[in-house]
Amino acid sequence: MERLDAFMARAAAAYYAGGEGIGRDFTTAPEMSQAFGECLGLWAAVTWQAMGAPGRVVLAELGPGRGTLMADALRAVDQMVPEFGRALALHLVETSPALRAAQAAKLGPRVAGWHAAVDGLPPGPAIILANEFFDALPIRQFIRRAEGWRERYVLGGAFVEQPCDHMEPAPDGSIREVGEAARDVALALGARLAAQGGALLALDYGPAESGLGDTLQALRDNAACDPLSEPGTADITAHVDFAALAAAGRAAGAAAHGPLPMGVFLQRLGLMARSAMLAQSAPRQAGTILAAAQRLVAPEGMGRLFKALVLAHPALPTPTGFEA
Repeated sequence: MERLDAFMARAAAAYYAGGEGIGRDFTTAPEMSQAFGECLGLWAAVTWQAMGAPGRVVLAELGPGRGTLMADALRAVDQMVPEFGRALALHLVETSPALRAAQAAKLGPRVAGWHAAVDGLPPGPAIILANEFFDALPIRQFIRRAEGWRERYVLGGAFVEQPCDHMEPAPDGSIREVGEAARDVALALGARLAAQGGALLALDYGPAESGLGDTLQALRDNAACDPLSEPGTADITAHVDFAALAAAGRAAGAAAHGPLPMGVFLQRLGLMARSAMLAQSAPRQAGTILAAAQRLVAPEGMGRLFKALVLAHPALPTPTGFEA
């Protein structure tokens, strides 16, 4: 018997070690549209300028997948803001050997280093991108029963419950999810950004406000499956508690901006205009390019469920895309 967060951590480590799930089991925004990574690269460049254009800055990505987002981001940076490209040192937080190899093949010598956790990133001002990173971090689940709160454990592919000291008024059957791992990352990065300067941009799915509910899910072959069966063979995730991330960042001394719907954020960055340019230059793929962009911004697609959140040094101005 193991606690749910320990089960999730073990299952995710085994799953990502293979490095084959992206595209087979799920598809992320940078794999849908090159404009996504390009817009984030230029967002990072504008943020660097707002920081005073330091001569050396860490550009980091948490959970970089196959390196697609960063490849698109760097291409846009090199073309539009080359001075930022010369100032940045690229660092990737990745534990999977297979994904590190894919990132090395795509990004080559631009990668200054890989790290197993955020505390391995080198010191100094930093701009950190985290696209669909926090959803893969493990959570704990507590369920309200008539006799009180109980915590969920996993045994033999099923949930078992153990008494716990969780205290919260809620109807019977309510489920509270607690993302301790995500909170710890937000605390660590918030403290770093407050002390050394820079910003973290997190894009992920989940509610803007904390609430009750069971969001544990798994995907295999682009279809939902039992998250407790065959650990390590499916992408197991949970919705991100953005309010908790923002609170952790603020508690560590950083400013928090957002969350706001990802569709609003990407439209403010000009994703639709850039996608239209790409479609015009590749007429045979125009329908696919525009459909992917629409999926990213439309409320009925990813535009509302996905959110954008920034943690930043308190002295930085409001980040691009988060203006009132």
